[in-house]
Amino acid sequence: MKNLLCFIILFVYTTGFTQSTETIIPQQGKTTEDFIPKGWKIISTAFGDLNKDKAEDVAIVIENTDPANFTTNENLGPQTLNLNPRYLLILFKNKNGYTLNTVNKTFVPSANTTESPCLDDPFTTADEMTITKGVLTINFRTWLSCGSYGISNETFKLRYQDSHFVLIGYDLWESSRNAGDITETSINFLTKKKSITTGENLFEENNQNEHQTVWEDVQINELINLANLKWPNEIEF
Repeated sequence: MKNLLCFIILFVYTTGFTQSTETIIPQQGKTTEDFIPKGWKIISTAFGDLNKDKAEDVAIVIENTDPANFTTNENLGPQTLNLNPRYLLILFKNKNGYTLNTVNKTFVPSANTTESPCLDDPFTTADEMTITKGVLTINFRTWLSCGSYGISNETFKLRYQDSHFVLIGYDLWESSRNAGDITETSINFLTKKKSITTGENLFEENNQNEHQTVWEDVQINELINLANLKWPNEIEF
């Protein structure tokens, strides 16, 4: 089911919208607002120490507000679709303000797409993002009101090491609104272990005894760089 969902959503986001590469983000700023280009807005913010210098860094997701990227939807779904791009910014705190460390223009999807207007906003309908003990956690949710019964929640855990952010953990919860069977996959890229848990169902209660967890080794030579992450991701290990 994960492969089918990713294929559908990848097609949607690659055919329905092309991200602009012209927006320039400043390298330095006194406040977080200094990094927000004209015509953009902040839609999510997380604070915490990411580079172990005991200063409060910040991760921000910004969204363009260009009216040209709003379009009328004549099919099922919302009447108006917001196709504006979103960028993930990571700012390190310093004595003069902030320094831009990372910009990812492909990881956080736009709110809507013309090819699949029934797809809910994958980012703002989830728990979005947090910073805890130096780990940046970003969540996405896949839910379509038409065209597919499949639903999923994805969690990406990123840590700053060797001068860049890498993916250290990935969790996937997936099910179907018709059958209800649940599969949970959890990957720890540091220990190179993966667990797959099955046996639970959306429509059944007290089925704890039916759970089955299988452990596997993860074959990976190097950790995935945040710069290489896109949404939807095909995490296959």
